Amino acid sequence: MSALQLQSAAGLLLLPALAWALGGFRRGVAPRVIATALALQLGLAAALLNIPPLRAAFALIGDGVNALATATKAGTALVFGYLGGAPLPFEEPFPGASFILFFQALPLVLVVGALSAVLYHWGVLPAIVRGMARLLRALLGLGGATGFGVAANVFVGMVEAPLMIRAWLARLTRSELFVVMTAGLATISGNTLVVYALVIAPVVPDAAGQLLTASLVSAPAAILAALLMIPPAPGEAATEGEEGIPTGLYDSSMDALVRGTQDGLGLLLGIMASLIVFVAIVALVNLALEPLTGLTLQKVMGWALWPVAWAMGVPAAEAATVGASLGVKMVVNEFVSYLDLARSGGAGLSDRSRLILTYALCGFTNLGSVGIMVGGMTAMCPERRHDIVRLGLPALVSGTIACCMTGAVVGVLTPP
Repeated sequence: MSALQLQSAAGLLLLPALAWALGGFRRGVAPRVIATALALQLGLAAALLNIPPLRAAFALIGDGVNALATATKAGTALVFGYLGGAPLPFEEPFPGASFILFFQALPLVLVVGALSAVLYHWGVLPAIVRGMARLLRALLGLGGATGFGVAANVFVGMVEAPLMIRAWLARLTRSELFVVMTAGLATISGNTLVVYALVIAPVVPDAAGQLLTASLVSAPAAILAALLMIPPAPGEAATEGEEGIPTGLYDSSMDALVRGTQDGLGLLLGIMASLIVFVAIVALVNLALEPLTGLTLQKVMGWALWPVAWAMGVPAAEAATVGASLGVKMVVNEFVSYLDLARSGGAGLSDRSRLILTYALCGFTNLGSVGIMVGGMTAMCPERRHDIVRLGLPALVSGTIACCMTGAVVGVLTPP
């Protein structure tokens, strides 16, 4: 094992220790759960990255993403013309000059949202999530409702997953509620996974498979980080109930298709609005900060997160670049960080550091997502509003630690 891999291994121990320290060094998590969660992260990543049949599945996932992108382009070209990808009526001055994010990449959210609703109606997604929930319950001792919420977050967003366990939200313990919220921020939904994979495909091989692996590995990481920060109270029983998965959400496949498209439209507009507002706010802060100090918000966050980047196994010379990207993710969102990574081609980063960063960015750990999650969950369960609001920012911290643990895991398994 190389020195950088040992650095990642040390970071994989230091990051949970940080979560424990931020929680006040409280006891309540069995050593077996800690060891199992770490082993599960390493085992999942090792299997998905190194077993040939699973690696081959990455190529299939990538082909699927390309097929969805091609199909979506047919629709956007019809509706938006050359803005949506139809043949240009003029010569492109340089490759990529005609690419318009909103018209060519983001509409993929509509198609994936519609297909996800149909797969849910057919019982495919509930079956997969049930299996994952039972696995998490057996390995990490989670209650059924919490395990189901965590498992659902691997495939759907941080609001949709709690919606699936809405009937149990009021009964979840404070620790369980925190686990669900952390998992919501530490993973990404299938809709955004496809879009992000399309964006970073030029600089990250097997992008879709890598992002799916990251989201899967981040699930046990989120559980561990959350439990170390806010462990169960002594003698507190876990909340059961994963069998009550909502069924009959849609009347038919056509109803699922239509309503899934409508839900996707809301997500599409939300992404667009968040990008405009948060990029504008960061630019506004920089306009005020840079003339006075010569610094930008990205530089400040890069310095603050330098130790975290180092703990993931990034060389010291590259840690500031990785830390700055993590800072952009927290202040704006991960989409902008992935766009920056794609536009720069990973300049200044080795292939290994670029892969670690790809995994660490794979999560909704940003201020805007915290607002969306808190707003959605308080609407679902107003009687827990106080707990949900108070746990919002701590969940951002624990979710960030979980994503960085995933980055450290891939650092352990990837030689320089």
